Amino acid sequence: MATKQQEQFSAIQKKNLETAMRLAQMSIENSQRIMEVQVQTAKELFEDSMANAKALTGTRDPKDMLSLRTEYAQNTTEKMLACARQIAEITGSAQAEVGRMVSEQLATGSTDAMEAMQKMFAGMQFGDQNAMNVFQGAMTQAQSAFEQMTRASSEAFQAFTQAGGAAAKRGRK
Repeated sequence: MATKQQEQFSAIQKKNLETAMRLAQMSIENSQRIMEVQVQTAKELFEDSMANAKALTGTRDPKDMLSLRTEYAQNTTEKMLACARQIAEITGSAQAEVGRMVSEQLATGSTDAMEAMQKMFAGMQFGDQNAMNVFQGAMTQAQSAFEQMTRASSEAFQAFTQAGGAAAKRGRK
């Protein structure tokens, strides 16, 4: 009986570890995507800078120089804002995915743990029926607490994700 219970808890631990590994992998992938956006933006800005410098050296008229500098500043600003939007979108989608995974893990993890605990104690002999009733009441309260935590965390992640999405949309305007 103890071996079966150990196997159940090992399965729960394995599931938690797999989720942690998925979160770590997702974090690495999103970091890479953000770095790629930043590197691409830096390359484009460098190339634009070099082209602008060449154009400025060939210009003698102060009005043309001012016009070139203004155009360069506008292009640079637009590229930086586009970069920031892309990073915000990557971050927003990552936040949504993390929220979904954590909520899912909380929901299934608490259920799995409760089932394992109930199976473990179901095979035990209680000499007193009151002790069994107290245990069942405690299990019911614990399961209710897990469910409340799951709902609260899901709502918090949704609010966080929505706030991040709203901020990204404001940045686009």
